[in-house]
Amino acid sequence: MINFVSSYKALIMVNEEIKLLNEQITKLDSKDFDFEAWKKYSLLILTRIFGGNDVKVKQLKGIEFEFNSWSLRDASGNESYEEGSKKLAKEVITAAIDELNIYGLPEQRKAGNNDISDELLTIILDEFKGSQVKELRKILNSKSNLTEKKRLIKELIEELGEFTGIEILTNILTNKRVIQSLKKYN
Repeated sequence: MINFVSSYKALIMVNEEIKLLNEQITKLDSKDFDFEAWKKYSLLILTRIFGGNDVKVKQLKGIEFEFNSWSLRDASGNESYEEGSKKLAKEVITAAIDELNIYGLPEQRKAGNNDISDELLTIILDEFKGSQVKELRKILNSKSNLTEKKRLIKELIEELGEFTGIEILTNILTNKRVIQSLKKYN
């Protein structure tokens, strides 16, 4: 039970990080946009999530917004250069979101050797179709409250059918690591 609770908390943490990064993407289009302030805040977020040596952090640090002698070679006009910088910054943040969606937080990946959440998630998602996995991600990343998310997930699971639900639960309960964990409760 503890592993399920920690997995759920980890999922909430990932969703909060993704929410922060999505807000940064939205800010790129604001009328009073200040690239340097945006960049500093984004770097703080990315550094906290991925660490200062991460490629995404380095890429974002390297993006220039204002014209300088180097940028004159690469852009035909000031507006197009700024838009190109925004587009590149958006791609870096989007890559971070995709990485979080697929792999979770870096510290969770390191801790993955000690818990079985990845194995359980694999067992569950193996029974989902690709479109259902996308729908599940959409539900989990939505701004809906927990009650609504649970309702939508129940509907998604009901679509799988009774036998698939039984298959998932059977595969979870016969997982080698789950069996070892259950022995602790004898």
